[in-house]
Amino acid sequence: MQRTSDINVVETRALPSPAALLAELPKSAAQADFVTQARREIHRLIFTDDQRFLLIVGPCSIHDLDAGRDYARRLAALAREVSDRVLIVMRVYFEKPRTTVGWKGLIMDPHLDGSHDIAAGLRLARTFLRDVLDLGLPTATELLDPITPQYIADLICWSAIGARTAESQTHRQMASGLSMPLGFKNGTDGSIATAINAIKAAAQPHTFLGINLDGSASAIVTRGNPDCHIVLRGGATGPNYSPAHLAQTEQLLAKAGLMKAILVDCSHDNSAKQPERQPEVMHELLSQLAAGNTSLMGAMIESNLGAGSQSFPAPKDKLRYGVSITDACIDWPTTEKLVRETYAALAPRFKR
Repeated sequence: MQRTSDINVVETRALPSPAALLAELPKSAAQADFVTQARREIHRLIFTDDQRFLLIVGPCSIHDLDAGRDYARRLAALAREVSDRVLIVMRVYFEKPRTTVGWKGLIMDPHLDGSHDIAAGLRLARTFLRDVLDLGLPTATELLDPITPQYIADLICWSAIGARTAESQTHRQMASGLSMPLGFKNGTDGSIATAINAIKAAAQPHTFLGINLDGSASAIVTRGNPDCHIVLRGGATGPNYSPAHLAQTEQLLAKAGLMKAILVDCSHDNSAKQPERQPEVMHELLSQLAAGNTSLMGAMIESNLGAGSQSFPAPKDKLRYGVSITDACIDWPTTEKLVRETYAALAPRFKR
């Protein structure tokens, strides 16, 4: 008989079930309480008249846990200083979508050597998330593989669906079952309709194929996630954070019967993929807030200890500490200055 399946599969490696990994690396009661509280606060910033500003900031991706913890400690201290006006959430990104090929993130290749030890990657991801939460810092990530949430979603306070996957039915269904607020990015072509349709789809109940906590193939039935919003990140036609772009987005959201809640990604096409221009984008957003914009509730910034990025693959001992191996970032001094400028710019809205 001719073989008709697994013709191109070289190996199948068993992974621990989600239940086994959660038992091995459990969240503490304090961590669970913190995640719940952080999700509530993020919800209030997005959907109520809470005047604080949501700032999702951190490395493009986590590849070095020591540098990541160093960054998290600095960010946690800064977050405490500005907490009355700014809610800071750390980007803790473990999965990276690739246009063609490249490093897919800490979960898929934790040793940075092409060995793709996913079991180790999942353990490192949970370990790192627990460390960040213990600092009193909420966590944010992009969820790419639909199986990943079963292993780490209980430790995530906010999540994103990226521009490449916002149009994917699989990811819209996945989002419908997630327990945290979630941002859908506009499409890579700049399409706002892509994100709006995704928000509407994710709010509905779905039934789809997935795995349960024991790792068994299951029909997953969801009630829908009402806590989804739009993220503007620019597109092939250019940036989309100007007053005109935000006004257009507000109109489209209102027409769709959705809350006018907009978060702007200062990176990617909004900064013409030039990370040093992120402060320029942020300053424009602050000007719009000063002018009375009420739909703009947050921003995202790609930031690391060191500026720029470095070529990868490369020997691990040759990598520069605290410098991204994926998208280029602004450095820590620039980040700290930008956060303090944001804090100062928000002062007038708290005197009303």
